[in-house]
Amino acid sequence: MKRKAWCGSAEHPVSRRGFLGAAAAGTAFAADMTVLDGLKQQALAAELKRQQKRVILLWLAGGASQLETWDPKPGAETGGPFRAIQTTVPGLEISELLPKQSQRMRQTAVIRSLNTKIADHGGGYRLMETGRLPEPGVAFPHLGAIIARELGRIDSHVPDHVSMYTSTEGRRKGTAGFLGARYNPMFLTENMMPENIRRLESISQVDHQDRAALRDFFAEKFSRSVDSAAVASHGSAYERVRGLMASDRLFDISEEPQAMREKYGPTQFGEQCLIARRLVEAGVPFVKVARAWWDSHGQNFETHRELCADLDHCMSALMDDLGDRGLLENTLVITLGEFGRTPRINGSLGRDHFASAWSCSLTGCGIKGGAVYGKTDEKGATVVDGEIGAADLFATIFTALGIDYEKEYMLGSRPIPISDFGSSPVEDVLA
Repeated sequence: MKRKAWCGSAEHPVSRRGFLGAAAAGTAFAADMTVLDGLKQQALAAELKRQQKRVILLWLAGGASQLETWDPKPGAETGGPFRAIQTTVPGLEISELLPKQSQRMRQTAVIRSLNTKIADHGGGYRLMETGRLPEPGVAFPHLGAIIARELGRIDSHVPDHVSMYTSTEGRRKGTAGFLGARYNPMFLTENMMPENIRRLESISQVDHQDRAALRDFFAEKFSRSVDSAAVASHGSAYERVRGLMASDRLFDISEEPQAMREKYGPTQFGEQCLIARRLVEAGVPFVKVARAWWDSHGQNFETHRELCADLDHCMSALMDDLGDRGLLENTLVITLGEFGRTPRINGSLGRDHFASAWSCSLTGCGIKGGAVYGKTDEKGATVVDGEIGAADLFATIFTALGIDYEKEYMLGSRPIPISDFGSSPVEDVLA
C-alpha cells in the first residue's frame, strides 16, 4: 500500500509541533488564525479538533472469552451454559452476561474476527500493545505512547499517558519505546493515587506558592539574559512537573458526589473507571484501566459470571457518564486483551488461550455504533469472514481518532509507520 510523503516528523514544516510552537493554547490559536493563510487555518482547525480526542482502554488482562462476551454460540457444543440475548440493535446478540451493555449497543461496534496467532501472555501482550511483531534492536512504542504523542499537547499540565494496573496480574507496563521517556505512562501499581505527586506536608501552601513565584522571577530574568534552547527546555520541564503536581486531585474520587461514586460502584475497577473519566475530562489523551483475572483455564463459566458482571456494570456506567457530559463523542472506549479463549472446554471446565478467532469492542469517538464486523464459524473455532490482525485494529483505532494510520516516524534514517506495513482500517465500523 502506498504511503504518504509526509513523514510526520518534527522537522516537517507543517508538523503538529510546529503548530504548537506557533500557538500554545486554544485562545491563542483563535487569535493567531487571523494572520495565517487559508491552508494553515484549515490545518490548525483539524489539529485542534483532533487534539480534543481521548482514549480509555479497558484492558481485560489474561484474555477474556469471546464466547461469554461479544460472540456467543448458544446451542453449540462449544457454547457453554449461557444464552445469547438480543440487544437494542436488531439482529445483534451478545452474551447474557452483559445485560447492561445489551442496552447500549447502539454506541458500540464489535469486531469478531481477530486472528492474531500468538496465544502466550507475553507475546500476545507485546503484539496487542504495539500492533506489530517485535524486531531486534527496535523498541516499538505502546499504543498509549503513540496516542500521547499524537493527541497530547507539549504545554499540557496533565499527564499524557496514564496506566492503572493496581493489584492485577502481570503489571505489564508498556513503554514509549523509541518515542522517548516523554511518552512513558504514569504507571500506578500500588494504589490509585500517584506517589510523590503531592506537596510535602512540611511545606505550607503559602511557602509552596512563594517558592514558585521566586523561582519564576529568577528563571524569567535568567532566560532574558541567556538565549538557549536548553534553558527553555528546563523551564518547560519544570512547568510540566508543577502542572502534574497540581493534577493530583484528578485521582481523588472523594471530590465526586456520592451519587456518582455509587453509579460506578465500590469495586476497584469501578473506581478506576471513574478516575479515567476524570482524567479524560481534564484533557489526558490516553488512560488504560486493567481488570484481571480473565485467565480462566479452570472454572471458566464461574469466572466469567463474576468478571462480566463487573465489566458490564462499570463499562455501562462509564459510557453513560461520558455520554451525559458530552465526552463520548470525543472519547474512544476500547475493550481488549492479549487474546481470547478456546472454544473447546477443557477437563477443568475452563477455556485455554486462543488467538485464532476472538473479539474486541470499540465505543464512542469515530465509531459506527451497532456495527458488527467479521464472523466466526458455528463453533467459534475459525474466522470465516473479515479476518483482521493487530495492525488492522491499530489502523482502525487511529482512523477513528483522526490520526493518519499511514503516518511514519523516523528512527534515525528508517521510517516506521505507526500501524504496521500492509495494514488497513476496518471501514465498516468507522462513522
